[in-house]
Parts: sequence; structure tokens; C-alpha cells
Amino acid sequence: MSIHTVAVFGASGKIGRHVVPLMLERGLAVRALVHRTPVEAAGVESIAGSITDPEACREVVAGADAVVQLATTKEDPDSFFDVSVRGTLNVLEACRGADIEQFILFGGDAAFGIWFYPQPTPIDENHRLMAYPGYYAFTKVMEEVMVEQYSIQYGIPFTIQRCSWVFERDDLLGHFSLLDNVNPAEPGHGFGEVAPEIMALVEAGEERVAVQVDETGRPYYRHIVHIDDVVQAFGKILGNPTALGHSFNIAGPSAFDYRVAGDYLSERTGAPTVDVTAAGYHSFEINITKARTMLGYEPQNDIFRMIDRALDNRERAN
Repeated sequence: MSIHTVAVFGASGKIGRHVVPLMLERGLAVRALVHRTPVEAAGVESIAGSITDPEACREVVAGADAVVQLATTKEDPDSFFDVSVRGTLNVLEACRGADIEQFILFGGDAAFGIWFYPQPTPIDENHRLMAYPGYYAFTKVMEEVMVEQYSIQYGIPFTIQRCSWVFERDDLLGHFSLLDNVNPAEPGHGFGEVAPEIMALVEAGEERVAVQVDETGRPYYRHIVHIDDVVQAFGKILGNPTALGHSFNIAGPSAFDYRVAGDYLSERTGAPTVDVTAAGYHSFEINITKARTMLGYEPQNDIFRMIDRALDNRERAN
């Protein structure tokens, strides 16, 4: 594929600020739409505007060989539709009148319902799209449907990079923190209602390594991914004709067990663990065989390496 210029939406976000340097290292010209947060990477052409503005989207896409759509919102009822749904539509419309060789959508495993619905087998790319409650998962489903339909209707060559929950720096430590997870804003990222003895620890400011368990006391298992493995996968997708017309699940080497991971973090830090019942959720594993075989994707960060790196990052920050 002959890709020289890439139009990027969401370049300053959590994933964007990592994949933009990869494109620059390859010698590609990068043009980014900038709404509020400037793109820090030197050498990026920035165009001020909003993804909600069709003309701004056309300006960013004009003359590009590839388009990367990363722009999204989480649980904001005032912006989720305009940014994620209408915004993706605006970008696709801009591509419809352009000579694009590859449209890459960064999706999320939220489109598969993951944690909220029973997942008796590892989730592969043929799994039904089924958003869990909330705005974010709904938009992940809508984005994928729009991209695939524009491919059918107008021949836009697409690839969907569907990432599991992405971790960087030391934020994995926050996920295991008792004090940080009683009631986060995003559905499924906390424990829900907790037992009085757990709430007493929280109210007393007593930190623990939280081991999430179901109603029977069995520890959950789930799949996540490190940002470095996300970037690795993107590097194997961008400009790869084999990837056209496909979606790829991108996750870590394997799912992790909260008991095993919690005990390891406790051993590393000396902080005691505590079982926290997070009722109503479901363990799941992501099948990454397709990405391994078609792209040569080989994730390097299992849960133990991710914990080690998070601890090292926090130590350097302090």
C-alpha cells in the first residue's frame, strides 16, 4: 500500500499520543484535527476544529492516504452522540469523496458486552455485537456498524482494531485499589454496592488490594491490554493489505485471574488483599488468534509484567 499522509482524529487522546509517534517514525506525514488538546508530537500538522463539523473533517481528510479514527467520549450524555456517532459519520462522509487506501477504526471490546453478559467461550471476531448498559458501549457498536456499512455501500477499505481495556503508566494500580473503585462513573469499572465491612474500610481510608469475586466467592478473570501492545498491533495493521476488510481483537497474551494478580501485587507491595464481591458480572477471555495468525501480533505484556511496569512507573514518578 502506498501510504504517505495519514489523517488522525483523536490524536491527543490516550491511544493517539502513542500511535502518532509511530507514524512519524515511519516518515509519514500526519495531519490531526485538534479540538481542545494540542498534539504534543513535533512535526504534526494540526487543523483546529471539531469532529462534529463536516467541513473540518473534510479538510483533515483531503489528500490523505489513510484515516485513523480514535475520537470518542465515555459516559457524557451531552457529547457522546455528536462526537462518537455523528463524528464518525462525518469522517466516513469525508472519506467517501476522497481516495483513501485504508480507514482504521479503533474500537473496543465493550462492543461485545464483555463483563456484563455471560461469555461461556473466548470471544472471537464473530461474536455478536451487544452493547452493555451506558453510552460508551453503545457508541462502540454504532461506530463498527457504520464503518462496515460504508464499506459495503461506498467501498471504503477499512480495518477495525478492537482493543480491550487499555492500560498505561501506573493506572493498573488504580484498578486494584479498594479506595478508587467503590463507585466510578463508568459502568462496570467499580464494585457496585459493597458489604458493610468493605465500606467501613473505605470510609476509614484503609487501602487494600481488591480481589474482585462473584457472589459465590469465586475470583473473576478478564482480559486487558497494555498500550505498548496496542501500538504494536497498530504498526502491523497500518498499510497492511492483509488487514483490509477485517476486524482484529487486540488484547494481552492471556486473561488474568483477580486472585492470582491480587496476590502478586500484594507480594510486591506488602499491601494486604481483600475479597470484594462485585455482583452480577461475568468472567471473559478475548480470542486473539486472528491477530496472531494474520498480522503476526505477539503481545508482550501479561498481567505480571504490567504490574511490574506500573510499580516501576509510580516509583519513578515519586
